Amino acid sequence: MRPWILIALLLAATPAAAQQTPSEVLSFLVTNQSVQTNDFQRDRTAAAATRDTITRALLVSLATVPIATSSSGFVYRLDPKLGTVRRVSDSFGTFFVERAMTSGRGRASLGVSGTTAGYDQLDGLRLRDGALVTTANQFRDEAAPFDTESLTLRIRTSTFTVFGAYGVTDRLEIGGAVPLVRLHLEGSRVNVYRGQAFVQATGRADASGLADIAVRAKYLLASSSTGGLAVAGEVRLPTGEEADLLGTGRTGLRLAAVGSVENVRVGFHGNAGFTRGGVSDEINGSGAVTVAATPHLTLSGELLVRRLSDLREVAAASAPHPSFSGVNTTRLVPGLSTPILSSAVAGVKWNARATMVITGQVLWRLGKGGLTAPFTPTISIDYLF
Repeated sequence: MRPWILIALLLAATPAAAQQTPSEVLSFLVTNQSVQTNDFQRDRTAAAATRDTITRALLVSLATVPIATSSSGFVYRLDPKLGTVRRVSDSFGTFFVERAMTSGRGRASLGVSGTTAGYDQLDGLRLRDGALVTTANQFRDEAAPFDTESLTLRIRTSTFTVFGAYGVTDRLEIGGAVPLVRLHLEGSRVNVYRGQAFVQATGRADASGLADIAVRAKYLLASSSTGGLAVAGEVRLPTGEEADLLGTGRTGLRLAAVGSVENVRVGFHGNAGFTRGGVSDEINGSGAVTVAATPHLTLSGELLVRRLSDLREVAAASAPHPSFSGVNTTRLVPGLSTPILSSAVAGVKWNARATMVITGQVLWRLGKGGLTAPFTPTISIDYLF
């Protein structure tokens, strides 16, 4: 073999590498293409659209993930017969679903939580084993493509959140949550030609810092001895760095109706609302059931449903190759359908001492829409003053 041919092959086999911001690394991995399609404009458009779709799915999971309710586990109501306040229920409340009742005038709560997640699928496509094929050439009379490019991604996040609430009156409660996020992203782009694999590009990025802060308010419209009806609002401020995928870059406003029915031991809670701004407009709903198993232990199960208007599933689109007859080129592009994101939550709340509550919960996604992790555990502690 001539020396210059050997040098050329060695250079071609050396993967390009990137280590910049998460959004730059993701763009680099998605748009660095080697499959020959002879249609640069269509390749560039498809790659850019796919990059934007994956980025939006990441932002939905990282920057707009539901934050635990800032309301305290202890809820009080004035008893007109006794002229004093009393606890509404032995239950210590919910995880993400708001309950209608407030903690009470002059009562403040403060808490911290920690959670971690490793994402392994995007719209049902595995991210870690090369199943996410972005471009492929295939002879129409063959069962499998002869030339493919696939993307492998490993994404992990850890979040530490400080949250709290204060009862301005017996009906009005204000609160907020400040999330700090650490993101690790690494990946590679691999070309497989007739069974031979060649790494085309690799990249990794780490980012950490403040995500989008949430400021909240809840007003109790009506209450009875068995429940209540309230309205709640949440503003997500664009405090997170958008290039690091820690923030959306736009203010988001969520309004919701909150209803609760509960007695001493069992409670049912429902929320229905909508969001404008942020990463996407959305309609959302949620429900929860709480059971006070003992005076110091509450069991809770929740269902969260979201439909984001600007989120699209990724899909494969096929077209004839412009230069080779009998060959179809398949590209990964944004689909037309808007996935409904559903999650289930289960866990316990334990009154360790006085007015301190320790929470342990696990969230897992139902269905395959969007970016998903097998499960997301959370530990939190909050205290009512």
